[in-house]
Amino acid sequence: MMSGIPEPEADAQAHSARLRQLIQEQIIAAGGAIPFWKFMELALYAPGLGYYSAGAHKFGPGGDFITAPELSPLFSATVTDALAPVLKQLGIDAVFFELGGGSGAFAHACLEALRDLDALPARYAILEPSADLRTRQRARLEAALDADLFARVEWLDGPIQDGWMGVVFANEVIDALPASRFVIRQGQVLEEGVALDGEGRFVRSEQPADAMLAAEVRRIEGQLDAPFADGYRSEVLVQLPYWVQAVVGGLQRGALLFIDYGHPRSEYYLPERDDGTLRAYRQHRMTADVFAWPGLQDITASVDFTALAEAGVGAGFEFAGYCTQASFLLGNGLAQRLAPAEAGAANDAARHALRQQVKRLTLPSEMGERFQCLGFQRGVEFEPAFALGDLSHRL
Repeated sequence: MMSGIPEPEADAQAHSARLRQLIQEQIIAAGGAIPFWKFMELALYAPGLGYYSAGAHKFGPGGDFITAPELSPLFSATVTDALAPVLKQLGIDAVFFELGGGSGAFAHACLEALRDLDALPARYAILEPSADLRTRQRARLEAALDADLFARVEWLDGPIQDGWMGVVFANEVIDALPASRFVIRQGQVLEEGVALDGEGRFVRSEQPADAMLAAEVRRIEGQLDAPFADGYRSEVLVQLPYWVQAVVGGLQRGALLFIDYGHPRSEYYLPERDDGTLRAYRQHRMTADVFAWPGLQDITASVDFTALAEAGVGAGFEFAGYCTQASFLLGNGLAQRLAPAEAGAANDAARHALRQQVKRLTLPSEMGERFQCLGFQRGVEFEPAFALGDLSHRL
């Protein structure tokens, strides 16, 4: 049980028990253990049961975490200000492609901002694997947007494969990709797995890493100041280069923008971070127990932004910039967005709330430095969006 967090309601516990049984069956069928990435994939995405596949409320004050678009429409409008020049460079046939639409809050604010900027794309496409979230997004956007804006929105089952032009935007998506876990034992790379103890509870296991995982760990190790110490444990997204290539599909011209929490490689794999970055969230509280209540808690690992930069360049894109969320928002007009919002606020309490939102988005102790932004371009100019506080030298 997570300290200070009430146990789930009986129906939620029953839901979790069904997913737990599914994972147990997979472990048994695999001969006694599955790789950690497989456990994470099932816990988050098992059809109808996984955390992101089922119907539990996840976003906002009543959920398990608050993302920046739910926190403030000023975030979405400022990100839109950064991407609108790219859409204007591409013309009226451009597509705005959002990965993981969350509650629909970003799409709502983004489309209204693009209309005001005279930069509306021909299509606003959302790739959302959760049928439940698709339903919620559709209901929100249909109720909030005028008919012309809503007519531009579509939900896709996969990346856009045919040749297209536009932008790809992903906020807090990569941290939820199933990560491989590794541990160093007597100089060898082992893969962390998930097995069952005598009472059917999930426990860590270790087995020799396959050639791809071992090679990636050794490649990373070679870029650090010292080899990994014995017992060092962390994560790596071996599939990240293939994932980036897949999600951009047939993008011929345009820009990619990723916003997430994480570190450049030299900080991600610090000697003192010897158990990695893996954690879980439920009811706005963090726990290291990623095995508790499968299906009812988010499981996440921080992003290695050096790996993301490598993946984007490897997919044929030009690196555009890397900076903290605070620098990105302030450099792309957050203060200018705040001023009219305050002027139009109903009262002092509403103005205070807006200022508090900006503080949470930009203060180092809040989201300002913990979240970072990384961009790529192909046939467009996206570098100006990273003019303030560029940190590419840290990659």
